[in-house]
Amino acid sequence: MKRRFVVCLTKTKDMTALPLVQNRSIFNELANRFSEGGPFFMTLILICFLLALVFLVLGFIYLKKNPQKSAKMINLTSEVSILGLVIGLLGSIIGLIEAFDTVEALENISVMGSGLKVSFLTTLFGSITFILPRIGIIILKGIKKIEAPKE
Repeated sequence: MKRRFVVCLTKTKDMTALPLVQNRSIFNELANRFSEGGPFFMTLILICFLLALVFLVLGFIYLKKNPQKSAKMINLTSEVSILGLVIGLLGSIIGLIEAFDTVEALENISVMGSGLKVSFLTTLFGSITFILPRIGIIILKGIKKIEAPKE
């Protein structure tokens, strides 16, 4: 059985929904966006995201066993997530430069839309790489404060 993923954002006058995405799973959509964003920068951002998740999980594991190692993992998670964000912004800047070069060479503004889309996809994935581990760090620090012995 094939799952159907339908996103309805607008309605017509007769109140029927207009499906914007049909017959696509979330993973297919992410894979398409990943390839549209350019493989080099998107791969670097994905590596940063996976490393941040690994460091975050290790931070949770070492929370009770070794608090110093847990703090080190929190710092590594923070650094790697910031790196993912910066790589996304760098990809965005390079994508904008390529879009403007294309517009300049072709003297046609209509091609700029695809260049802008590529540049914003790297920023989007970089921001996600930053935000999700940040939420984990906040939760980990909250657990750490709750479990800290009160004097």
